[in-house]
Amino acid sequence: MSTRRSARLSAVAEAKAFPEATTLPPPAAQKSRKRKVAATVSDPVEDGGNPTVAPELAAPSTPNKRRTKARAADLPPATPTPTNAKLMGEPVALGTTPKPKPAAVRRLADPNATNATLLSPETSRIVASREIEFLSPSKSSSGKATTANILEEACKHLIKVDPRMEPLIKANHCRVFSPEGLAEKIDPFESLCSGIISQQVSGAAAKAIKQRFVDLFDDTSSSSLDPSSMESATTNRRRFPHPSQVAATKLETLRTAGLSQRKAEYVQGLAEKFAAGELSAQMLADAPYEEVLEKLTAVRGLGRWSVEMFACFALKRMDVFSVGDLGIQRGMAAFVGRDIAKLKASKAGKWKYMGEKEMEEIAARFAPYRSVFMWYMWRVEETDVSTME
Repeated sequence: MSTRRSARLSAVAEAKAFPEATTLPPPAAQKSRKRKVAATVSDPVEDGGNPTVAPELAAPSTPNKRRTKARAADLPPATPTPTNAKLMGEPVALGTTPKPKPAAVRRLADPNATNATLLSPETSRIVASREIEFLSPSKSSSGKATTANILEEACKHLIKVDPRMEPLIKANHCRVFSPEGLAEKIDPFESLCSGIISQQVSGAAAKAIKQRFVDLFDDTSSSSLDPSSMESATTNRRRFPHPSQVAATKLETLRTAGLSQRKAEYVQGLAEKFAAGELSAQMLADAPYEEVLEKLTAVRGLGRWSVEMFACFALKRMDVFSVGDLGIQRGMAAFVGRDIAKLKASKAGKWKYMGEKEMEEIAARFAPYRSVFMWYMWRVEETDVSTME
């Protein structure tokens, strides 16, 4: 006892004499039970390539099962939303200069025909339908639908068939078939490729992949640009590659843009058909819808839904209707007053809101403007249609 007390007294005396020698070291760091994770990330665009510490961005090596368990509400729908389909009819601006808005051109329109102004994929020259004549602003078109009034005529028809369409139409502007929408110049090869690229990915991801795809064929510095091309080096925008260019490119190169092996095969196969003349802008402008449907669904990677969206959003055909689209099923069920929540859990099957036969019967009343009716069905849940009941 006296020995321990003496030792303590000696230590106190030594501490008073040499205070700097008795600073206690920091406590040893306790070992964490958490596994180490990679905490260094690098963003060459925003951070100049310098690594930054961002542990919150790193994922643990063993995911939390409760977080990774997908809920039914988080599962993607059976078909993409109109955002993806929109990429077919409104190609994104490529490069740094925004794409200029085209001036509306007044010409005859037909709900049963292609109303878009198409471009030849190889030359970018305008290919107009032989059935559609251009009108001067002063020329009378009494009794005939034109690109300036066909949407108005379509909306009047929809409201006449079912007055509940009125609040939908007043609340939502259908740009696809508006004068400005019909003035868009569409490259059908680009539109169909966009449809393939957008399959099973978000709209933002599809745009990014498409931009990288175009970058593979960047020829804005070339002096051999076609003077008649709608794109030029002076606008600092890159045009979509020609089918012959894509057909001659290795699949491994196409995949570097972010395409899967299968999508790369689909895009190249489509390019080969355009390059060989099996598909052309002129055919798509003049052929009846059933022929367009038959020829395009024979191409690998283009199912019926993809062709229906292409015919609606790119070709601007106004009497297309898709029974296989989840959004349209859901919108039509809500439009006729059904409880969507109950239908989702019913025995009709997962993601099944309305039978195809019933959908066709309802839509038939809105012909020859079923494309416009279909577009508004995507907007039903955003609008209160009960006010017309």
